[in-house]
Amino acid sequence: MTDRTSPPVPRARGWRRVRRSPVTHVIAAFIVLALVQLFLVKPFQVPSESMSPTLETGDRIVADRISLAVSDPAQGDVVVFSRPDAWKTDAAPHGALRTAAGWVGDLVGFGPSNLDALVKRVVGTPGSTVRCCSTEGQVEVDGVALDEDYVRNDLPFIAGQLDCESAPTSSRCFGPIDVPEGHYLVMGDNRANSADSVVGCRGAPASTDCARFVDRADMIGEVRAIVWPLDRAFGPLD
Repeated sequence: MTDRTSPPVPRARGWRRVRRSPVTHVIAAFIVLALVQLFLVKPFQVPSESMSPTLETGDRIVADRISLAVSDPAQGDVVVFSRPDAWKTDAAPHGALRTAAGWVGDLVGFGPSNLDALVKRVVGTPGSTVRCCSTEGQVEVDGVALDEDYVRNDLPFIAGQLDCESAPTSSRCFGPIDVPEGHYLVMGDNRANSADSVVGCRGAPASTDCARFVDRADMIGEVRAIVWPLDRAFGPLD
């Protein structure tokens, strides 16, 4: 009697089918995307107008993770960081569907995100002293006035009329503030509309207690480029 039992499929042939499967290709693509964003670069969507006109609300930007893995942020760098506890608000939690969509968005780099991140410019590095203002209304770091051409919308300051010695004091004024080790003082380029490190210090007597710093461990990456919209893509960040 003839044995009609089919011979077993060789294991190598079964593995070949798995490798050629579209499902396998999709899973591999997701893994590659996740690894790239974890170690190399990560896209973000700008959440507010605090960095305008350098970055506008809704801009898609790319943050370089490698640079912060091998060196510390420098004064003038535009960085993405996780919102520190002292900066958190009482926003309503996301629902299940929004959380799931955010998980996918964080994985592929587009769409909604569950990561509560902010983007600002580094002004004070660990150990430095930051104050405002010079006689011309400039921010000073360790006594040196900064040339900040990227600031377009600053708070009012008129030397001799509305400055740091007048009454009332200009709301642009703050400090001096000593930046503690392992932390950074960050500010938005849209100074008149930025809830940044010195938002609680402006126009007040000199005090470090009013400042909100960013821990080095909360830094995610240095912003390298705008990638969307196309008419703003790869524009200057300084």
